[in-house]
Amino acid sequence: MPHRQTNDLQAFGAHAPRGLLARIIAAARRAPEGWAGRRFAYFLRALGVKALRGRPADVESLGARMRLYPADNVSEKRMLFTPQYFDRQELDFLAQRITPDFVFVDVGANVGGYSLFVAARAGAAARILAIEPQPEIHERLVYNVRQNDFATVKTLECAAADCDGEVTMFLDSRNRGDSSIRIVPNFDGGRLTVRARRLADILAGEGLDRIDAMKLDCEGAEDLILEPFLRAAPRRLWPGTMIVEHMPERWSIDLPAFIEAQGYRATLRTKHNLVYERQLTE
Repeated sequence: MPHRQTNDLQAFGAHAPRGLLARIIAAARRAPEGWAGRRFAYFLRALGVKALRGRPADVESLGARMRLYPADNVSEKRMLFTPQYFDRQELDFLAQRITPDFVFVDVGANVGGYSLFVAARAGAAARILAIEPQPEIHERLVYNVRQNDFATVKTLECAAADCDGEVTMFLDSRNRGDSSIRIVPNFDGGRLTVRARRLADILAGEGLDRIDAMKLDCEGAEDLILEPFLRAAPRRLWPGTMIVEHMPERWSIDLPAFIEAQGYRATLRTKHNLVYERQLTE
């Protein structure tokens, strides 16, 4: 069994940054784009992580209140110190499409960055489903959702996969966000048995009649999830927009070719992700 860090569930604000740490975070967040700005921000970020000594910090990031643990999760580190760089192109693209009744599915939600970003910008009629399989990370996700007045976010603790039942998750102790149901290169954090469900079954159980956008960040398991979903799900549930983590070295099929063969068009490629939009020809 991997070592499980105990999350701190005290009231929000108990870990509000103060003194030097608060100044480090503020300076890192003010850093501009460009090589020099990013180098300076990353230097400050490293100082801030050391100053925290494994503790979390309570902040607002991406429009939502969150308790973030930067020591063992790169996504949390980025959202805490440098949210201005956090998947900026992807989030800008998504923000332009958000409507008051937006339906968003976040597969591999981590601690809620994308889900809370959408919730902060959508209306009360929106529906946001955040799916995260790791118990410790899901607990952080639930905590973050509860710190905000967003009644639109529902969390599920399970792995989206190509089967129903139980699957083994391989953990990366240095970056919990890099854990996967596919064996990971830095597999040193042990393994965990988690509940798995087919994505089509998950969505059917939620009673969704459409999906405006879906994000899949599953560390190389995107093909295991997406191929059976697009083959089994009714077309009304095919997402209008998909943001898919780009990890072709771990996929067993040419996933971009498969997605495009289903009628999607690649509209954006960033350092980490591929963004697709569905072409309505019917």
